[in-house]
Amino acid sequence: MNPIAPILEVRRITKRYGAVTANDQVDLSLYGGEVHALLGENGAGKSTLSKVIYGFTRPDSGEILLAGKQVVVPTPREARALGIGMVFQNFMLIPALSVLENIALFLTDLPFIVHPKTIEKRIREFGERFGLVVDPSAPVRQLSVGDQQKVEILKLLLAQARVLILDEPTKVLAPHEVSALFRIFESLKAEGYSILFITHKLREVMACADRITVMRQGRVVGGFGPGEADLDALVTMMFGGQEAAEQLEPAERAVPPSGVGSILELRGASCPAQGSETVLRGLDLTIGAGEIVGVAGVSGSGQKELGDLILGLRSLSVGSKWFCGVDASSWSIARMRENGVAFVPEDPLLMAAVPGMSVRENLVLGTGSRYWKGVSVDWSALETAMGESFHALAFPVPRLDPPAGALSGGNLQRIVIAREMAHKPKLVVALYPTRGLDVRSATSVRDLLRRAREGGSGILLISEDLEELAEMSDRMFVLYGGALVGEFKRGEWQLEEVGHLMTGSRGAAHA
Repeated sequence: MNPIAPILEVRRITKRYGAVTANDQVDLSLYGGEVHALLGENGAGKSTLSKVIYGFTRPDSGEILLAGKQVVVPTPREARALGIGMVFQNFMLIPALSVLENIALFLTDLPFIVHPKTIEKRIREFGERFGLVVDPSAPVRQLSVGDQQKVEILKLLLAQARVLILDEPTKVLAPHEVSALFRIFESLKAEGYSILFITHKLREVMACADRITVMRQGRVVGGFGPGEADLDALVTMMFGGQEAAEQLEPAERAVPPSGVGSILELRGASCPAQGSETVLRGLDLTIGAGEIVGVAGVSGSGQKELGDLILGLRSLSVGSKWFCGVDASSWSIARMRENGVAFVPEDPLLMAAVPGMSVRENLVLGTGSRYWKGVSVDWSALETAMGESFHALAFPVPRLDPPAGALSGGNLQRIVIAREMAHKPKLVVALYPTRGLDVRSATSVRDLLRRAREGGSGILLISEDLEELAEMSDRMFVLYGGALVGEFKRGEWQLEEVGHLMTGSRGAAHA
């Protein structure tokens, strides 16, 4: 790392959206051969800054310098031409095409007549050089999530990017894949590449970052050089001393109440595929009152389909579904929810909110007839109940008039969780409930799930974050290819073993 000449520098970047200042006089430098972590809670301004650097958003003021020279970055295409690339949380790949075809579509320096062997040679050379080995002829749909991420990085490298922005790159990776990603970071650093690493996982920052910048409320509030940071200091800087690092440690686990029955039971449950969805095969799963059952699996293993089955969105082809001792195999989603099933989905904007409706209107969705008086809604009662739910979660009470589609992903997640948990559900189906949330908000959600468990609710927690599952779960299952391939009691699981089961790289155990 050269401490004198940054390869990329942003100075006094300011970006406003109406009355909201997303970036306020932000300064940041990135040197060759370093991993620079960007931390901050939801709404801190990290995403806005990365979009400014990559050309998605034009700043209101400030400047960007590349190798000491001021540049204008009006579009992502121009950013790539300047050697700046970005890997998004949701990969920009075409599943039906091969690795080679996906990369070729991204490149702008190809001749009029493309020779696939030439591109294949470049893919193999870069793959071996940086630990990004993938089969160029493999269809992307057949790749693991970790290998798909390698393809995204290869796209940038072959396009001659020297500055790489990675937004939450570890969120869908198993532990051994995270370790592999950090080894890729090391190989890139060794050849002078610069990496801006955006994440909510503080221990990963401690493991791989050379420098750390912390943002809060649109401003840079501080940073750490090599070896300077610890967890206490990071959390204090992120939240202005309001939080304690103990929140990162597993809390004491309550003992599930004795003598209580199951809330949900799947018996040999199978569902056919619908379009490109995953087939569910012979699932045997019980969730007791007062317990958290975790389900681990990489993206596309059947998590969404499992949630849909429990909610009543998918029909069984074989087997049965029981709810509180009653055969609920044919129940509709409305009946499941009326009987006390709450749902925190993978994509709140797609599955749990109407973008064009206000926050207030979205809060009444899914609450049945609870707040209706004839043909009108008792808005006062709704706002009182939802305000209590937000306070219980330690979430700020949002403005109720803006449309839900105008909110950030993290803020919309908070609204959905507060709505779903407001009425003491019997069963909570939670798909990635802390995805996109900062440390403080994620801690509040986990505490709420624990309180729900202690109150007798059954919790199905689906997550790709194994640390979260290990901290929260009384029992844990591993889902791979639509089947349950492993079952573990609390204290039995080893994260590496679970990670290999998640990715199909090791045979089933404890099944």
